[in-house]
Amino acid sequence: MDKNNINRLFDKLQGTFDTEEPKGGHQQRFLEKLQASQGVASIQKKSNAWWKPLSIAASVVILLGIGFSMYNTSPTVNQQVAEISPEVSQTQFYFASLIDEQVKLLESESTPETKKMIDDTMIQLNRLDANYKVLEQDLLNGGNSKLILSAMINNFQTRIDLLQDVLDQVSTIKNLKKYNDENYTI
Repeated sequence: MDKNNINRLFDKLQGTFDTEEPKGGHQQRFLEKLQASQGVASIQKKSNAWWKPLSIAASVVILLGIGFSMYNTSPTVNQQVAEISPEVSQTQFYFASLIDEQVKLLESESTPETKKMIDDTMIQLNRLDANYKVLEQDLLNGGNSKLILSAMINNFQTRIDLLQDVLDQVSTIKNLKKYNDENYTI
């Protein structure tokens, strides 16, 4: 057959193709008719009509859960503190970045001789951080804001001073070790 014949055939049959889905239970009725005419046992297929409404309901529940979680977000502690005092948020960012830099520097200077001192310093920093979080909660609970803000800044300054003192001690230990190593002769 050439292409023109095929095209003419489809043009002639256009509109007569069955494009509809068969009605529910079509396969079961077909198997029953087949069984009656040939005596073949039918395959019993359970009706799975219940899964469609269940899947739709599950989808709706998931979408509602996602929507609820998006609209029911409470502001974080930092956001609440920034609402009370925007200056504290800026100060906190500055001090936190300075402290992070010094902690990284301190960790890079770690040697077997200074490991214990650095570990103790990290424990003290964690305690000071926990105290800072308590101060944030006190500020949010409506305590004396000037006093609490002063204590928060003092907490940051204490952390920075602690880190600076330990860095100085680590530097001294390194210099002493270097000096002692230079005095040994072979």
